[in-house]
Amino acid sequence: MSDSPQITEQTVNAAVGAALAAIADATDSAALKAARSAHAGEASPLAKLNAGMRDVPADQKAAAGKLVGQARGRVNQALAAQEAVVLAAEEEARLASETVDVTALPSRWRAGARHPLSLLMEEMSDVFVAMGWEVAEGPELEHEWFNFDALNMDEDHPARSDQDTFFVAPQDRHLVLRTQTSPVQIRSLLERDLPVYVVSPGKVFRKDELDATHTPVFHQIEGIAIDRGLTMAHLRGTLEHLARAMFGHEAQIRLRPNFFPFTEPSAEMDVWQPNAKGGARWVEWGGCGMVNPNVLRSAGIDPDEYQGFAFGMGIERTLQFRNEMNDMRDMVEGDVRFSRQFGMVV
Repeated sequence: MSDSPQITEQTVNAAVGAALAAIADATDSAALKAARSAHAGEASPLAKLNAGMRDVPADQKAAAGKLVGQARGRVNQALAAQEAVVLAAEEEARLASETVDVTALPSRWRAGARHPLSLLMEEMSDVFVAMGWEVAEGPELEHEWFNFDALNMDEDHPARSDQDTFFVAPQDRHLVLRTQTSPVQIRSLLERDLPVYVVSPGKVFRKDELDATHTPVFHQIEGIAIDRGLTMAHLRGTLEHLARAMFGHEAQIRLRPNFFPFTEPSAEMDVWQPNAKGGARWVEWGGCGMVNPNVLRSAGIDPDEYQGFAFGMGIERTLQFRNEMNDMRDMVEGDVRFSRQFGMVV
């Protein structure tokens, strides 16, 4: 015996009624697709009735076939009619959602702006390029040898502790996030023929808390010149030229004795700040000095034949001086309104 339901006018009308009701309730394409599958698909009641035709006696097949065929035709016509209604409604809704109100105010595109630190690094680099120097770059993930050892820093130097420097695991690889751009100077000495005049701007990392005067990620520009016969007078002349390019023709600098492992003799460089908070005064700008002979030997250079000077200063600090900014946090918040003040809109 077959599992197909008996073909009678009642069973056919019941299947057709259920199908027409489901089709009428389908108000979107997804619902109509589900109704088509349920009432006109291979597992639908009408499909099962049609499969039962093989069990109908021969003298009744014509009448049963006509009954089932007309029923399937009604369902398919209802599906086609409802599909046209649903597609028209969805098209109308889509057009309505895409309608443009030509009377509405336009949404204006707001221009961005290059960050003033990027602009200042380029400006400072251009000062040295105009003097015939090269601009060099290096990796921010640096080996300890370039960051410390080649710069004449002893193993017990405070800068080499975990409190000051970001060491990268595993520590036996001796990798750090560079604490200064001086490693670029060492790489330049190893890669270039003498004489060398190189300036290296870039990002550096130290374990400082973010406050008005410090940030753990900041920017430096450092320079090194190695040639025959260079003296502190050449160093001072170079720095005075940079100061006047940054702060105006009346800018002044002074050098105070200090100590840095990288240079000997070493000096702290101050710049006269007439608009400093609390009144005009000298403000520390950076460090400098004659390159230590040990550093030259690390790069394979004979200190009896070649001499040189080096210097470095912070880009953020320079921007603070030039624009009378009291809070360094303004530079790292990413507010485009801050960048727009400096006039370079892109």
